[in-house]
Amino acid sequence: MMIHKKLALIAGCMFASATCPAQQQDWLVNNTGYKAAVTENGNNLTISNGLLSRSFVLGPNVACTDFRNLSSGEQLLRAVKPEARLTLNGKTFNVGGLYGQPQQAYLLPAWLKDMKNDAAGFQYASHTVTPIRPYVHWHPRLWALNKQQPSGKMLTFIYTSGQPELKGVRVLVHYELYDGIPLVCKWLSIENASGGALQVNQVVNEVLATVEEESAVVGEVNQMATPHNIYIESNYAFNNAMKASLSDQTTHWKADSTYRSQVNYNYTTPCLLEVYPVQGVNISMAPGGNYSSIRTYELLLDSYDRERNGLAQRAMYRTIAPWTTQNPIFMHLVSSDPERVKSIIDQCAATGYEGVILSFGSNLNMEDTSAANIRKFKELADYAHAKNVLLGGYSLFSSRRISDEDDVIDPKTGKPGGALFGGHAPCLGSKWGNAYLQKLKYFITRTGFDIFENDGPYPGDVCASTTHPGHKGLDDSQWTQMEQQKKFYRELNEMGVYINAPDWYFLDGTHKIAIGYRETNFSLPREQQVILNRQNIYDGTWEKTPSMGWGFVPLTQYHGGGADATLEPLKDHLHAYENLMMQYYGAGVQACYRGPRLYDTNATKALVQQVVGWYKKYRDILNADIIHLRRADGREWDGILHADPKGKYKGLAMLYNPLTTPITREVVLPLYYTGLDKTASIREKEGTPKQYTLNRQYEALVKVTIPAQGYTWLVVE
Repeated sequence: MMIHKKLALIAGCMFASATCPAQQQDWLVNNTGYKAAVTENGNNLTISNGLLSRSFVLGPNVACTDFRNLSSGEQLLRAVKPEARLTLNGKTFNVGGLYGQPQQAYLLPAWLKDMKNDAAGFQYASHTVTPIRPYVHWHPRLWALNKQQPSGKMLTFIYTSGQPELKGVRVLVHYELYDGIPLVCKWLSIENASGGALQVNQVVNEVLATVEEESAVVGEVNQMATPHNIYIESNYAFNNAMKASLSDQTTHWKADSTYRSQVNYNYTTPCLLEVYPVQGVNISMAPGGNYSSIRTYELLLDSYDRERNGLAQRAMYRTIAPWTTQNPIFMHLVSSDPERVKSIIDQCAATGYEGVILSFGSNLNMEDTSAANIRKFKELADYAHAKNVLLGGYSLFSSRRISDEDDVIDPKTGKPGGALFGGHAPCLGSKWGNAYLQKLKYFITRTGFDIFENDGPYPGDVCASTTHPGHKGLDDSQWTQMEQQKKFYRELNEMGVYINAPDWYFLDGTHKIAIGYRETNFSLPREQQVILNRQNIYDGTWEKTPSMGWGFVPLTQYHGGGADATLEPLKDHLHAYENLMMQYYGAGVQACYRGPRLYDTNATKALVQQVVGWYKKYRDILNADIIHLRRADGREWDGILHADPKGKYKGLAMLYNPLTTPITREVVLPLYYTGLDKTASIREKEGTPKQYTLNRQYEALVKVTIPAQGYTWLVVE
C-alpha cells in the first residue's frame, strides 16, 4: 500500500531495464519527465516513457516480445502471439507474430532467431512514428480541471498480404503511448485498395499471452483471477451499469491450450487476453474504403490497492478524455414555459449557477424542428447566454415504441420487441433513428443549446430487420448502431456541447453519467436520502473522477414520497437543502436539482449563493482526486479527502456527522497523494492553520468537532 510505495518503486527499478530512471518518482504524485519515445536498434524497436515499455522484433515479422511495467519491474508477457487477427471475406488471417516458441510459460530472447512467421498472414512492410493526434477535437469553452489534449508518440506498423484476394489491402496497427502515464492505446485500421468490396467479419485488435495471476491446479476460466497488473478499457461499452468494467463488451480473458506447462490440469488458466466485439463487425468495405477498429487502452497497474488503482484509472480519463474534467453547475427545470425558463435563468445568474437543463417532464421536444419551435428555444438560449448561463435539454430515445417499421426486430420472433430496456425501442439504424440524430443536431445547431442530456439509445440491441437503411441485417446491426451513436457524440463534443449520456461513451466525447443510484430511493424521507447520497458518492468515485458522475436532488416529488421526500417549499427545509448541496459540492459531484426554482425567499437565495460561492473558491481541489476515508453508515462520522499535489490547495477533507449530537474525533488524514512529505499546514474551514508533522505513513492526526447532523471541512496547504 501507500506506506511501502517508495520502497516498491526502488525495488521495481532494480529489476527493470536501463530505461528505468535511476531515481524513480511516483507518477501519481509527480508525472513530469516521463516522455514517450521510440528507439530502434537493428531488428528491435521499443516504445517507452519511463513508466511502460513495449518492445518488438521487426523480422521475419513484427512480434511483441517484451511488455513491462517499469515502476514495478513486472513483465506482462510469457509468450509471443500475433499482433492482431482478422476475419475477412469469411477467412481468418493473423497479422504479424512469430511461431515456434518452445515453452509458453516464459520467453527467452535466444529463441527468437529460430521462430518463424505465418506465411498466410499479413506481413510487416514498414512503420512510422508520429506525434499523437487528438481522437476527439475538443475545444474547451467551460471551466475544466484539465484543458490539455494528451501528448506522446504514435507508432504504426504497416502490413500487407501475399494472398491474391487481398492484394491492395493494407492493415495498419497503431500504438499510442502517452506522456506521464503507464498507458498505451492500440487500434488498427484497414485500407481497401483491392478494387473490390471487402467483407470485414471480425477484428481482434489485441492478443496478449500474459503471465497468470494465480496457481490453481483445477478451476475454470471464469472462476480464477485475471492479472491484476493491467487494466483494459475500449470505446465499445454498454449496458447502463454506470461502471466501466461491467459496461465492457470487448475484453475477453481466455484459456491458452498451447500453454502445456501451466499447473492447471485442464489448461483453463485465464492467461490469454483477446479484445474484440462479441457480435462481430460484419460490414462491407467498398473499394477505396477505410475501417477503424475499436480503440483499446491498456493501463499498467503496480498495486493491489483499490485506491491506488482507482487513482490510476481516474488519471487515465483525465489524460485521454480531458473533456470529462468540465463540470458545469446546472439545475433541472421541470417546465419549458418561456416565462418560467427566463425566471430560472435569472435565478441561476443571481446564485452563480452555470446552466439549466430542461428536464424530462418539461415538455421540451427537440425532435420538433419546426420554425416556431426553433425560434422559441433560440430566443431562450439567447436570453440565457446574455446572462452567461448555459441552456440545454433532455431527449428520450429508448423505452418508447415508434412503429413496426422502425422498432428493433427481435431475431427470435422476427417481430418488433426484444429490446434490452422496456421490450420495445427504436432501432438507431431505422429511418426514424437516422432522422432522430439529424433532427437533434439541427435543433442544437439552430437554437444554440449548450447541453444535451440523452436517455438512450441504450446500445447493445441487435436488430434482425433487413429493411433499415442503417444496417444490412442482424449481423452488422450492433456495430453500425454503435458507430452512429459514437460519431454523433463526437460531433456534439466538437461543437462545444456538454453531454450527459446514460452509457460509457466517455472515450467518444461524452462528459457525464449518473453516479449510480436507485431511482425509488428519492421517494424516501429526506434524512435517509442524505445518508444514501453520501454512500452513492463514496461508492461511485473509486473509478470515476468527481466530474464524471451526477447525482440527484428532488426539489419536488419524484417517484412519490410526498412532502417528507422533497425540499419544497425550500424555505422550510433549509437544513436539508444545505446538507445535500454541501455533500455534493463538497465531493465535486454535480447534482440535478430538479424542480421549479432554486430559491423561494431571500434566506434561501443567500444559502444557495453561499454554497456556490464556497464551491467556486475551492473548485480546483474539490474536482481533484478523492481519497476515501470512511463510508457513511449512519452510526459514526464519514468523509472523503480530495488530493492534488499540483494545486494551490494540496488537500480538502469533507467530514460529516449523521448523529443528533456533536462529536469530537481524531481523524487520520492520509496525505501521501497530496505530495506532502514531512509537514502539512491544516486549517478547519477558514480558521487559523496549524502545523502537523506527518508520520512515516504520510498521515496527519487531526482532532476535529463535527456539529450534529452537520459537516465541517479541513484545508491542507
